[in-house]
Amino acid sequence: MKIKDKIVVVTGGGDGIGRAMCKRFHREGAKAIIVVDLNGDKAEAVARAVGGKAYACDVANERDIIKIVEETEENIGPIDLFCSNAGLVDRNASPDDVGSATNESWMRSWNVHVMSHVYAARALLPRMISRGGGYFLNTSSAAGLLSQIGSAVYATTKHAAVAFAEILAITHRDQGIRVSVLCPQGVDTPLLRSGTRGPQHLDGVLTPEECADAVIKGIEAESFLILPHSQVATYVRNKGENYERWLGGMVKLKRSLAAEKTKT
Repeated sequence: MKIKDKIVVVTGGGDGIGRAMCKRFHREGAKAIIVVDLNGDKAEAVARAVGGKAYACDVANERDIIKIVEETEENIGPIDLFCSNAGLVDRNASPDDVGSATNESWMRSWNVHVMSHVYAARALLPRMISRGGGYFLNTSSAAGLLSQIGSAVYATTKHAAVAFAEILAITHRDQGIRVSVLCPQGVDTPLLRSGTRGPQHLDGVLTPEECADAVIKGIEAESFLILPHSQVATYVRNKGENYERWLGGMVKLKRSLAAEKTKT
């Protein structure tokens, strides 16, 4: 799919990868860009830069998603591409104890990383199917294909995001629905900078703009997996070929990160 003349919604569009995507979609000639963010001021700033419309929205609230879909389709036109990009990082209280995250932390990440994608699909699928097709870009993470040392919450919910994208693509492909799932490693965003040093810092941190470039290429090719870090494909293949070896390697990586943290 080409972005030119398309109506696009981007959640988490006020900063980081979302902002870069909005600006890149604008350069590609999108007809309209709907910038959605929990921080309304940031959404407004990006919307002004791309001539779009801004919404302050909590993607964990289904009513907010429904409102954006309904108002966009009624006032601007049919949504061609919905980018469920909003995300957060909830870490374990102790990186050495997978049970240390609170129930509130689990539910907050589940609602943002999984249910927001469900809400978008639920609101848009009937509309898209009735007009012969549409596109969902769901942002997950390389952690959704591999894992995230130190955060059971992040790793688990990002895996679930990939699983939902898969079943969305399988179930509705013959109805004209296309799906891509974006799975970057480290990207230089406030989300990455807010965290402690981890494996995502060690393997090539990309700019949000480089990630947006990969998104454009992936959407144009209608690729399910969009991997801005090409080495992730090798890691996934290695994991599938020898799960035990992969687990052993991840344990060694955890030890090395712990040793590095002790030194600092």
